[in-house]
Amino acid sequence: MGPQNKEELFNLKHSSARNVIERTFGLLKVHWAILRSPSYYPIKIQNRIIMACCLLHNFIRSEMPEDPLELEIPDTTEPLFDGPAEFISTIETNPTWSNWRNDLAASMYNEWLNRNV
Repeated sequence: MGPQNKEELFNLKHSSARNVIERTFGLLKVHWAILRSPSYYPIKIQNRIIMACCLLHNFIRSEMPEDPLELEIPDTTEPLFDGPAEFISTIETNPTWSNWRNDLAASMYNEWLNRNV
């Protein structure tokens, strides 16, 4: 039985994407030590470091399709940051983002319905 509404489909896809991203960061952390600890570089530099690691990873995969280190990554990944947790006490909704998410969820659900009818 598939998702019953747009919210269920969106949550399913969002969860799946998050798992892929967490697994990817786990693999990148195995390869590059700079990603294993909190970074104190400016955000722009952090983004460039991550992009460089991803580009290197993709280049290596194009030259060596099977990565022996990938076998060392468990199916469930550890948290990206092992330090003390920062707690968020309040979250303010933003109507622009909420509308964008709702429109995306509706579009995804309609496409899913059309493929599965």
